[in-house]
Amino acid sequence: MLAPPWIPVPASGYGGIESVVHQLTEQLAARGHGVTLFAAPGSRSSATVRSLLEHAYPDAIGEPPYEADHVALAMAEIDDARASGAPFDVVHDHSGFTAVAMADRLATPMVHTIHGPFEPRLGGFYGRHGHKAVLVAISPAQRRSAPGDVSISAVVPNPLAVDDWPLVRDKGRHLLWLGRMHETKGPHRAIVAARMADRTLVLAGPVQTGQERFFAEQVEPHIDGSGVHYVGEVGGLAKQRVLSGAAALLMPIRWEEPFGMVMVEALACGTPVIAFPEGAARNIVIDGINGFLVEDEHAMAVAVGRLAEIDPAACRASVHRRYDVDGVTSAYERVYLTALRQAAARSGMREARREALAR
Repeated sequence: MLAPPWIPVPASGYGGIESVVHQLTEQLAARGHGVTLFAAPGSRSSATVRSLLEHAYPDAIGEPPYEADHVALAMAEIDDARASGAPFDVVHDHSGFTAVAMADRLATPMVHTIHGPFEPRLGGFYGRHGHKAVLVAISPAQRRSAPGDVSISAVVPNPLAVDDWPLVRDKGRHLLWLGRMHETKGPHRAIVAARMADRTLVLAGPVQTGQERFFAEQVEPHIDGSGVHYVGEVGGLAKQRVLSGAAALLMPIRWEEPFGMVMVEALACGTPVIAFPEGAARNIVIDGINGFLVEDEHAMAVAVGRLAEIDPAACRASVHRRYDVDGVTSAYERVYLTALRQAAARSGMREARREALAR
């Protein structure tokens, strides 16, 4: 399991990919698979943990030198394992782009989960290098956005250990927005919708590097301690309390978000989600069953008035059957077998060519 080098697994606060890697690794190990987790220093797991860099780099997310260093060192250990006679069966990469670009230098087959959106500049990259790995999308919306020359082998959603999240039926009146303080995530739009609905709004989440100006100009002036509260970044039990106590989670996003784990987490707590119909929100939110899909802030405020129609137990059931870690792990086991079969077929073709040349 090849995690990114930026944040330890599991993450103590923000870290969506790290959460996915942690839950999947733990479940695979519990099923008896031999798993080695290549991850940032400070990582903990039931699997064997290998941290290859001196430090984690939470403030340098996406910087190529650290990712390339991390991936190259991991590939060297994967090669060494094969040379020693104890090869890995498959590499599952979550780290980014370097591993995909270099996947064909490994004799071990690679599965690569695409955690980000298919931005225009990435179409060429995956068109040139995507065939080197078995590509997995995390939502039907993400798969639909893939360029036509990119072959997606499977759609496997991000997992959640649903039973670890509390189902709370008695909700407060306040609304919640939780995420990174980025314009596309819509905290400023959540403020407008909450005011239209005459509800208190709680904002939660980090202000990351590069987001300071947006937060200072569009969000912070509205934080008054009465109508709008800001509680900062939350994780662990604090995050569960925040999500389970709200009347609804607002997701006024304006981008093709490939998944959106916070929606699944809220629904596991029985908290409805009111979202704009962008990206994977169209897949996660079932309109009228576990929340509402709405077009703008006014419609979001109107939907707040309909929250009594949503059953918290139905919210939880809607994610348990689709996103629970047990089912997701089974889906990935099938993907791993696909990668092994494809690798065996390629090996057989190469052997057949060698035999033909020898004749």
